Amino acid sequence: MNIKKTVALTVYLMLCNYLIAQVNIFSSNQEYQWKTETLEWSNTKKQIEADIIVNEENTYQTIDGWGGCFNERGWKALQYLTGEKQKEIMTKLFSDNGCAFSYCRMPIGASDYALDYYSLNDTHGDYKMNHFSIDRDRKYLFPYIKAAIEINPELKVWGSPWTPPAWMKENNSYNKGLIKMDPQTLEAYALYFQKYVEAYRNEGVNIVAVHPQNEPLHLPAFPSCGWSGQNLKTFIKDYLGPRFKKHVPNCEIWLGTINGNKETDEFSEYIQPIFGDPEVAKYITGAGFQWDGDSAVERTNKEFPNKKIMQTETKCGWGTNDWKYAFETYNQMVWYLERNASYYLQWNMVLNETGMSSWGWKQNTMITVDTFNKTYQIHPQYWAVRHFTQFVKPQAKRVSCKTKDGIQSLAFKNPNGNIVLILSNQSNKEQNVTIQVKKKNVNLKLLSGTIYSALIK
Repeated sequence: MNIKKTVALTVYLMLCNYLIAQVNIFSSNQEYQWKTETLEWSNTKKQIEADIIVNEENTYQTIDGWGGCFNERGWKALQYLTGEKQKEIMTKLFSDNGCAFSYCRMPIGASDYALDYYSLNDTHGDYKMNHFSIDRDRKYLFPYIKAAIEINPELKVWGSPWTPPAWMKENNSYNKGLIKMDPQTLEAYALYFQKYVEAYRNEGVNIVAVHPQNEPLHLPAFPSCGWSGQNLKTFIKDYLGPRFKKHVPNCEIWLGTINGNKETDEFSEYIQPIFGDPEVAKYITGAGFQWDGDSAVERTNKEFPNKKIMQTETKCGWGTNDWKYAFETYNQMVWYLERNASYYLQWNMVLNETGMSSWGWKQNTMITVDTFNKTYQIHPQYWAVRHFTQFVKPQAKRVSCKTKDGIQSLAFKNPNGNIVLILSNQSNKEQNVTIQVKKKNVNLKLLSGTIYSALIK
């Protein structure tokens, strides 16, 4: 080998060792956000007892996607900004250099963050869905989604109704009430879902799944509808499932979004009778949970491990938009991921400065638009979420992460082989930890009240 080749090979090997030896660290807290630093693996061969040990050979669930919900009030808030600022926000949410959201929710008809109440067919008695229309959505929801698709063309969207059309309900109202359970109504409602999927796909929006009802156990004074487990089972088994299999077989049906209350055992009411019946379970991909529906997650995992778990709406808080809430969101994400959730979704991504719902509940959001000054503010929730979503890619696997008491961490292996370690220090004092991956060690100082992502190539 001549001298030039020897030098080139030496430089190449040194470069490889340099790249392998590095761990990229990203951290956020109340004082700073998204600080970056590079650490090097320890070269010592002495065996030590590490505080965090990642074992990439021991895998759990596949991560299928992260996202939030498109709502009318979010898009209206964005209209107060210049086109440049709108794009900045959408880039922060949907690009690979931001939250990299890839799997988002939308309401089918009005949610409590719609500007007013409507469905996709308000023509009384139109069982053939001749007057079905997404024209209302063209003004608010459709451009919101399309703006996201411009940033991430691979974006997937799923939908759920807060209420059927009012004329399909016993009380003939958007709010509260129960759906009519006669065959004519249920057949028409299944057709309503089919037309929703087809209409959006025809406009270039990839609707990949539906959940038949948002929070069937919650009947508030905004668009809502109660369903018993038996009624949902009948609807999916005899109407929605067969229709989707025939007309939109590549669109998933999920059992969701399951919430909870003090009087009902959600697992016994919904999960057990529906997943336990193979004739209806064959149509359903998994279960979506939000709010107090989390009480059924562990039993669902244990008794129906073949069904996927989705967290469909992070708890929205009370409009504080502070670091306390950011850590609450972080801890919710950890809780669900440790229990094999494949998806985790935020609620509103963008709102105006009031944060107000249609019925007067001020809620948190990732980004607030100041409609008076035509500016926007990124809130702590955004940074907490991004520590997961930017680096843990779709089809990543959660892997074993053994952690000593007092430290909270999760680890993932991306399809390209990179390891992502998410950890936080929520105590009031600094902690020094040793991280071990593939029998190599790196030391990291965890500052109080700080969230970290470690990207290990």
